[in-house]
Amino acid sequence: MDVTTFRALHHDRAPDDPLILPGPWDAASARAFAAAGFPALATPSAGIAESLGHEDGATPADEMFAAVTRITRAVAEFGIPVSADLESGYGLPARELVERALEAGAVGVNLEDSDPSGALNDPERQADWLAAVRSAAGDALFVNARVDTYVQGVPDIEETARRGRLYVEAGADSIYPILCPPDHLPDLRTAIPAPLNAFALLDDGPSPRELGQLGASRVTFGPGLLRRVMGAAGEIAREVQEW
Repeated sequence: MDVTTFRALHHDRAPDDPLILPGPWDAASARAFAAAGFPALATPSAGIAESLGHEDGATPADEMFAAVTRITRAVAEFGIPVSADLESGYGLPARELVERALEAGAVGVNLEDSDPSGALNDPERQADWLAAVRSAAGDALFVNARVDTYVQGVPDIEETARRGRLYVEAGADSIYPILCPPDHLPDLRTAIPAPLNAFALLDDGPSPRELGQLGASRVTFGPGLLRRVMGAAGEIAREVQEW
């Protein structure tokens, strides 16, 4: 499946049927999600970091691209597209970032507007950088632009919407107001002329269907699926100890 099909998956969705993108952290999890029938996958940088023994945000670029390559290779036989969370771009020039994402087999990228220190980037400069990414990629990559206002303590709908509109004008295909309260989604959906990515928790908060009804076109889980698996691994470890 190519980027054109992946892009189309985000549009014309029924309110109760958002695109659900599980987040594989390695080749084995990617194959499990592919075998379950999901139409596409989206890697979580935090999940990959944990699987490689790094803190979130501390994965070296080479290791992240290598992990994405293993994941795309693992699901190639299923014809399933993979979007890669590349954090804030690792300081790479836009063209190099695009080239490495494509070489890793990704059809999409998730790019956040916080710098590595955790501060929000200037939105105009971020928009310029996203425009450079779009120029380098042409139509070859789906760009999911993450807005970190809620993560960084700026829970303001107007500022989030302003950033989202700037990023869409710069060429972003969708906007991800990560950790946005669910009741903000309807206003953001009205204010931002692009599909919205919402974050779902497995054990708390609205379901993907409910997030879709609130305005999300796409739902991801961050490292939540990995952490559920690790919880199960802990239970298995206890069973083995008690055997």
